Amino acid sequence: MEISGKIVQVMPEINGTGRNGQWRKQEYILETEGNYPKKVCLVVWGDGIDQFAVKQGDQVNAFIDIESREYNGRWYTDVKAWKIEKSGSAGSGTAQVSSTDNMPDVSSFSDENAEDILPF
Repeated sequence: MEISGKIVQVMPEINGTGRNGQWRKQEYILETEGNYPKKVCLVVWGDGIDQFAVKQGDQVNAFIDIESREYNGRWYTDVKAWKIEKSGSAGSGTAQVSSTDNMPDVSSFSDENAEDILPF
């Protein structure tokens, strides 16, 4: 899957040691644009942290996997970014969840236009 937006917050890097050795992860809060912006917490693991070099204010296009797991009767969901592309300088461009890219323009409902522009 793919999601686009602006990085509004960079969380501190977390690291530790597990049964497979050292690990590290960093979380980023991405905000989509549009009429109803959403905030999504993306997780980047290991070398991707240095490779992507994401900073607050970056416009990005993130390729993600969503995974849920159960622990002690509760479910937890991670949005893991496996590839991040910067889409321009901070504050430029538009960003939104890719599933809304095919929505028609319904910004004007004027009766002067004979064409029906309603999306349904």
